[in-house]
Formats: sequence, structure tokens, C-alpha cells
Amino acid sequence: MTKPTAATVATVATAPATPAENSHRRRWLAVLARASRAELEAGLLLAGTLPAIETVRPPEVGMTMLRGRVGGTGDAFNLGEASLTRCALRFAGGALGVGYTLGRDRRKAELVAVFDALLQDLSHSETLWRNVVEPLQLAQQARVEAASRAAASSKVDFFTLVRGEA
Repeated sequence: MTKPTAATVATVATAPATPAENSHRRRWLAVLARASRAELEAGLLLAGTLPAIETVRPPEVGMTMLRGRVGGTGDAFNLGEASLTRCALRFAGGALGVGYTLGRDRRKAELVAVFDALLQDLSHSETLWRNVVEPLQLAQQARVEAASRAAASSKVDFFTLVRGEA
């Protein structure tokens, strides 16, 4: 994942976000949503003093439908429901941050929204990207790779031994 620059981070006084800006925002929101609450709390200490925060939508728990596809390519089907928590906050400077997370952790959704708003602000974005988002992303990639290695080590190769000709 590349680091957002002034050209790719939406500022409060600019026009609607471009597709490139949306792409970066989707990436950091995905990393933040996969992070644990403890990791986000630790990252918040690096943010320093926060501007005044207005609650646009307080953290609330709801349900969402999970969809799946057979083999990843078949027709979509409803797999089941999952709890989802969402939150929206606005900083005094005008940046609107949103947070969505699976589960019922209201504080985590609030933290994701805080980071989302901070990452849209050029005065915080580079520091938070370097000190919070990138380390979280690397840790998440390491966990996925470790799980893949563990699964690969237990792989069983089945083969058929042909006896004679039919």
C-alpha cells in the first residue's frame, strides 16, 4: 500500500474526493477495521491533542447480511447475518470520519471514525500513516502469512495409484 500524499488525501476545503483519494481511504479504513481495539487505543496516543469532536452518529449496533459465492465465482447467496457497529464523527475543522466494524464494540467503531477524520487532515495524515496505519498493515499481513504457512504445512496431497490397465 502506498503512502497518501497531499494530492491523494482529501482536505476539508476541496471538492468531492477523486477515485484515487477514495482508494486510499478505503485502504486505511480496511486496515483500521481489522485492527484490534487495543492497537487502535495505542495508536491514538500518537495522535496528540485532538480537535473538538462533534458526534454526527453515535456508535450504534445493527445487523448486516453476509453474502457469499460458491467457489468465489458462482451466484451470490445470503450466508447469514453478523453484528455491525457504526459511528460518524466530525472534527471542528470539518473533516467527517466514519467507522464500521464487525461485532458490537462501540469504542472500536468510534476509534476508527477518529482515525478516519484525522487521516483526511493533512496536518495529521503523514504521521498517522507512518506510525499507525503502516505498522498495523504489516502486522496484519504477517498474521495472514503465518496462518497460510500453518495451513500449508498440514496440507495432504491425495493421489491415485493405478493398478494395471482397465
